[in-house]
Amino acid sequence: MPMHVGLDAAGLITSVGPTLAKLIEGPLPLKVAFLKVFEVRRPAGITSIETLRERAGARLHVNLRGKGDAFRGLAVPTQGGGILLNLSFGIRLIDAVRQHALTDADFAPTDMAVEMLYLVEVKQAVMTELRRLNLSLQGAKATAEQQALTDTLTGLRNRRALQMALPALIAQGVDFALMHIDLDYFKQVNDNFGHAAGDVVLRAVADALAVETRASDTLARVGGDEFVVLLPGLSDTTRLAQIARRIIDQVMQPIEFESTTCCISASIGLTISTLYDGPDAARMLCDADNALYAAKRAGRAQVKFYQPHIDLSAVTDDLKTA
Repeated sequence: MPMHVGLDAAGLITSVGPTLAKLIEGPLPLKVAFLKVFEVRRPAGITSIETLRERAGARLHVNLRGKGDAFRGLAVPTQGGGILLNLSFGIRLIDAVRQHALTDADFAPTDMAVEMLYLVEVKQAVMTELRRLNLSLQGAKATAEQQALTDTLTGLRNRRALQMALPALIAQGVDFALMHIDLDYFKQVNDNFGHAAGDVVLRAVADALAVETRASDTLARVGGDEFVVLLPGLSDTTRLAQIARRIIDQVMQPIEFESTTCCISASIGLTISTLYDGPDAARMLCDADNALYAAKRAGRAQVKFYQPHIDLSAVTDDLKTA
């Protein structure tokens, strides 16, 4: 019984089990009154060795004074009027093992606490593995969701992501601008140098957009050579025109592909949420698209703003395929 306490007839401690001695952490309280070292919390009213002897066989709740350790146990009379108490940790077993660095050697071979410890260790190992798998699944899900919203060629958002971002921005109620960009002469790059050259050009355009916009802006490739940019918090036409002009200047920089140079430009149509009583995603995309082709009709590499009082929708088919 590694957690026993032996008492003589006067209630003085005559022996202490080795595990219990570890918890006392100091000189063993031999020849010291049991009730000075321990407090019997339940049953209530045990204040002397006589009342303890009267409750022999009853389940006891005992505290180690000054230590906070709580035990459960039984008191059994011995020859000569003494008492033998056999204590255990009860439901505090796991905390006690951690707190006092106990091992199976600190428990009796027949004590079911050892089996309980093994079960707890197994449970902890299983729970740890389940948490790891759950985090891995969450990470895989987040990665899959991110990939589903990303254009694989340029790394920008894709059309699906834009279809989510634009209504969400409208719902916030903030002013914003919508910029629709179409590349000029991109078809000639594909026709003359092949689609590999076109891919290089598209990635260069994505880089140019990233340079001239903010981290809070949404950049999306929505078609072969079409891009949409959402600019929250921007409604000043002068500033927006400056941003659009810088983008065009960046896009017009020569792009090297193998042993040749690719040259393109960009046309940009813009609309602003403040032009609408209640911004609508489809309407704004359509208006920016009309402004874009007005820019193409004006000679390409141009910027045009949607103007509600001017009909910009009359655009020829050849311009829409340029």
